Amino acid sequence: MTDLFSLSKINEGYNSKDIIVLEGLEPVRKRPGMYIGGKDEKALHHLIIEVLDNAIDEAVAGHANFIEIELINHKTVKITDNGRGIPVDPHPKFPKKSALEVIMTTLHSGGKFTDKSYKTSGGLHGVGISVVNALSSELIVEVARNRKIWTQSFNKGIPTNELSQIGKSQNRRGTSIQFSPDNSIFSDNVRFNPLIIIEMAKTKAYLTKGIEIRWKCTELLAQEYKVEKNEVFRFPNGISDYLNDLTKDKSILTSEPFSGNVEFEQNTIEWIINWLEPGESGFIKSHCNTVSTPLGGAHEHGFRNAILKGFKNWGELSGNKKTQELTIDDIFDDTAVIISIFLKYPEFQGQTKEKLVNNNISKNLATALRDPFDYWLSSDPNRSNYLLELAINKLEERKRKRKEKEIDRKSATKKFRLPGKLADCSSSKLEETELFIVEGDSAGGSAKQARDRQTQAILPLRGKILNVASASKDKLLNNQELLDLKLALGFKNKNLFNLRYGKIIIMTDADVDGAHIAALLMTFFYIEMPSLIENGNLFLAQPPLFRLTLGGLTEYASTENQKNDIIKNKFNSSTKVEVSRFKGLGEMPPKQLKETTMSAINRTLIKIELPKRNIIGADNRRMTDDLVDTLMGKKADLRFGYIKNNALSILDEIDI
Repeated sequence: MTDLFSLSKINEGYNSKDIIVLEGLEPVRKRPGMYIGGKDEKALHHLIIEVLDNAIDEAVAGHANFIEIELINHKTVKITDNGRGIPVDPHPKFPKKSALEVIMTTLHSGGKFTDKSYKTSGGLHGVGISVVNALSSELIVEVARNRKIWTQSFNKGIPTNELSQIGKSQNRRGTSIQFSPDNSIFSDNVRFNPLIIIEMAKTKAYLTKGIEIRWKCTELLAQEYKVEKNEVFRFPNGISDYLNDLTKDKSILTSEPFSGNVEFEQNTIEWIINWLEPGESGFIKSHCNTVSTPLGGAHEHGFRNAILKGFKNWGELSGNKKTQELTIDDIFDDTAVIISIFLKYPEFQGQTKEKLVNNNISKNLATALRDPFDYWLSSDPNRSNYLLELAINKLEERKRKRKEKEIDRKSATKKFRLPGKLADCSSSKLEETELFIVEGDSAGGSAKQARDRQTQAILPLRGKILNVASASKDKLLNNQELLDLKLALGFKNKNLFNLRYGKIIIMTDADVDGAHIAALLMTFFYIEMPSLIENGNLFLAQPPLFRLTLGGLTEYASTENQKNDIIKNKFNSSTKVEVSRFKGLGEMPPKQLKETTMSAINRTLIKIELPKRNIIGADNRRMTDDLVDTLMGKKADLRFGYIKNNALSILDEIDI
């Protein structure tokens, strides 16, 4: 065994002179990643965040109402506010230095270690601006304070001149910091990106309601990045405007989000959450003292738990036992959330402040949100029940994943093939292809003969399909007829992934049974493939019920009233008109089926449309959801009640 003492000669070179003491801002330049997270583009823009956050703190404290960001070139930016200005008088601890110089050159210095100057702040470590200074080849500070203008310059954190007064100002105050990152730290190809800075500025403006953030850049930069040369960001509605901006291209479920603000333990939280249509990509954007926290933390955890507990309590009141199995993912997968919390003493994970770690915040926040969310749920029970049902659907989908995976594995071993009953078309151009879904093999045979083989495909179904609104998830999963339909269309899990036809046309008999089948198919598409309807792909064919003949003249009618009107107004003859009633599409000669129902020249198609899930149409869409559930769902008493209340109003529209 080797004697440890025998290794002493090897270590003789390691002694006190090998211990390096980094002074001033040297640690920052030696290990910049410890302070800004690296040397890449993200780290470069973090320098702007550090300066901007100081200006925002002035605004939040009520001392500033505008901030200006000017991108002078790819490597130089200037940030100005109209706050109180950095103090320029001598510092008590360092009487030969101004407070400004101390702040700019000393780690852990600043006015945010107590609540005397700032009630809340994004930076409490006192390292932000000094780090920016240390990593800049040039930094120029200009302060307008007490009707005087002062300036001082720095190079790599070291003053290049003394703080000096350069003029007087009667109507100006605040701080201006212009800096150029050091090329020896950041490579030349790492540049300021106007798109990133503008997004940063907009976010800060959203979070500080009413503050004005001005953007400026050169004409050259504006043209290169296709941005405005001058722009002003001011959002009087704060995070509500923020959410509207982020969801403007998304489908939402309700026009009234859950939003508000509460104070707790000298802290404040503001929030807004809306529910998106299943399949939309949800998000949560959280902030503490206007600092973005992409890794979340205690405030996100407390908010999520409050919402989850609120839904569980609501479900318990309605007697729904399934709600107790809900998880946070069941609630938040399809939500858009913005949280802005202002804490007196925030604690972040790391200098880049990407995660809030205050231990007590989560529980206290959940308690503070309980009553506001309970009130929101009870203010519209229909809306709340609808959102709860969506969460339960998520729960059920999650519980059956294992079974779905087993089926997918089995399917993967089989060669992909289209349903055998499908008569496909030869064209591969989506915009010109049509799929006719017909009732039974007899109608399918007539349709196949009547079709245009180039553009029209036929899929016969066996009579009435499964009512998906009342069927169990297992029945849906194992129904071969519906699986064949999905396969023919190119759909999976409610999302359009490879639609094979531009028009999907439901073509059923023009009688009560045909209408019932059409209703079942529309219910299927509405619940399982809503995107197909929203994209304008679903249609109803209008086949005739009657053929009217007089001499060489032939007319077709879809209803009794239409038939009588044609006899009265078009034939205008005392001769008896020959009236034939089609028993079904299968009894109609292919030639007549083509002329009346399938030919693009003569046919009538009804386009199926839905209200959009946006601010305007969300409530109407929810009403549609409720109506489908009432008429096609499991609860027969709801259906009976609807018929009882509405039958008289539609008698005139029914052929009796």
